[in-house]
Amino acid sequence: MDKVMIITGGGRGIGAETAKLAAKRGYAVCVNYLKDAKAAESLLKELSLGKKAIAVAGDVSREEDVLKIFAETDKALGRVTALVNNAGIVDRSQRVETITAARLARMFAINVTGSFLCAREAVKRMSTKHGGKGGAIVNVSSAAAKLGSPGDYVDYAASKAAIETFTVGLAKEVGGEGIRVNCVRPGVIRTDIHLVSGDPSRVERIGGAAPLGRPGEPEEVARAILFLASDEASYTTGAVLDVTGGR
Repeated sequence: MDKVMIITGGGRGIGAETAKLAAKRGYAVCVNYLKDAKAAESLLKELSLGKKAIAVAGDVSREEDVLKIFAETDKALGRVTALVNNAGIVDRSQRVETITAARLARMFAINVTGSFLCAREAVKRMSTKHGGKGGAIVNVSSAAAKLGSPGDYVDYAASKAAIETFTVGLAKEVGGEGIRVNCVRPGVIRTDIHLVSGDPSRVERIGGAAPLGRPGEPEEVARAILFLASDEASYTTGAVLDVTGGR
């Protein structure tokens, strides 16, 4: 069976590194991105050195966009065998008493609803119950889910905790249908997502406080994702793998 991977939020950071590594390991790759078409097209040039790759614009919190991502993958690459739910947002550091309903709605729509919608479409294609041949789903959480992120973004932490519970529940629901569902929990990683927090020194400061003494690199998370998606993790499901430098 041809290996086909969909990576949401795949244009930059952890998603882009995951796409590069997946292509090297024989996957045809669909890179989903929100707005940065230039970054996605640049990434496609690198991926074309490996297997076939496409880029599809779409907001994972919008059901019609999710349907488009999967339909275009079906048409161009074939039935998905691995989904990486990587798309996510963070916001400026803020205490809970100042957080607006609009911020909460956006945070949970992208970080949680988007992962549910994408997993739903993947299950429809992977599950032996629906005529599929199985597959793997890897969700991307955050160390914030474990630490709570007080004074920074408790809303983001809560959305990632939801992803971890979702991982466990879905793994049990579809384990008998040939689908493994796992999760990576990155710590502070050198990506531009942290720029939104309003604290440019955050990555080095907090990352440097980890037992390993440094922030992580996107490719280190990508390697964990590819492991969980691969046959090397054939008896692993419902797991949350820390990639946090020991935090």
